[in-house]
Amino acid sequence: MKLFAPFIVAAALALPMTCLHAADKAPAAKAPDVAKGEASFAPCAACHGADGNSGSPANPKLAGQHPEYIHKQLQEFKSGKRANAIMSGMVAALSPEDMKNIAAWLGQQKAKPGFAKDKQTVALGERIYRGGIADRQIPACAGCHSPNGAGLPSQYPRLSGQHADYSAAQLTGFRDGVRQNNLTMTQVAAKLNDREIKAVSDYIAGLR
Repeated sequence: MKLFAPFIVAAALALPMTCLHAADKAPAAKAPDVAKGEASFAPCAACHGADGNSGSPANPKLAGQHPEYIHKQLQEFKSGKRANAIMSGMVAALSPEDMKNIAAWLGQQKAKPGFAKDKQTVALGERIYRGGIADRQIPACAGCHSPNGAGLPSQYPRLSGQHADYSAAQLTGFRDGVRQNNLTMTQVAAKLNDREIKAVSDYIAGLR
């Protein structure tokens, strides 16, 4: 056994260097191609606007959204985890690279501001967004999406300026089990009634 000891020690010492060399040779992640992303987004412009600022209250504004969030949603539309017949068809032919490119391009576009429209409910919406509803254990939206609606990359989407109709539709979808790709939002929305959903969605539209 003593004859093999030097060899074993030498092999053990060489192993970390071998691993380091292997790591050095690992290919770096390819940066998204925003020019290709713009080209791939062209068919989406009919619903989401040429620059990602949708003019239709039923379709979300995507300009300025966190690329990580956009990429995740596109993946989940394609896998069926997020159900939407139109979007499933739109993403069917997109490659993983296409999705990353589109997400990166949208993240570079400037989001246009929105406006709250219902003066009678905006105060209720602000209370829910900033403070939640303590007696029903509804957390403040600002805790995850930030006080100004900017969100956090890869975790929580940007909400500020989003169409109130779209936000309300998503909250209702989470509440009613139609949208099932975020357990936290399902649990939060389950405790909101229609009036509260409408109020907080309208307040979100006016966030800057």
